[in-house]
Amino acid sequence: MTTITCVQGDITEQHVDAIVNAANSSLLGGGGVDGAIHRKGGPEILTACRALRASHYGKGLPTGQAVPTPAGRLPARWVIHTVGPVFRISGADESLLASCYRESLRVADELGARTVAFPAISTGVYRWPMEDAARIAVETVRGTETSVEEVRFVLFDERAYEAFAARVG
Repeated sequence: MTTITCVQGDITEQHVDAIVNAANSSLLGGGGVDGAIHRKGGPEILTACRALRASHYGKGLPTGQAVPTPAGRLPARWVIHTVGPVFRISGADESLLASCYRESLRVADELGARTVAFPAISTGVYRWPMEDAARIAVETVRGTETSVEEVRFVLFDERAYEAFAARVG
């Protein structure tokens, strides 16, 4: 049984097996969580992402899919990159957002990760409404069969923390 917890804080400081990056499809860094992970993790993450782009993901990582890289200088062992849907473009297709969580857990299982930290995927510049994103995230994690022992939602601000904590219970 997977334990689900919530903390307010910085995902780049989490001592877990894997942290999930709310990446853009280029995999080459960006703003928000993505930029913070690339900055603090160092060049090893970008090098691994460039290799992914050169091999399997020449056109970028599709929305809802997930791929791992080493975590560089982060306290985690791996970074699992997933591309969340943009709310206004996806037509609020919650299956795409749910897929980010499911696919990240699938990758975590392949890696042998037992602890995984997730951000609030798609709630920043991709504008998914926070309460709805929290519902989808928590329901998806609860409904996904996984060997991950702890899923930790790491929320940057109080509003996000409250939305997720209300769902986790």
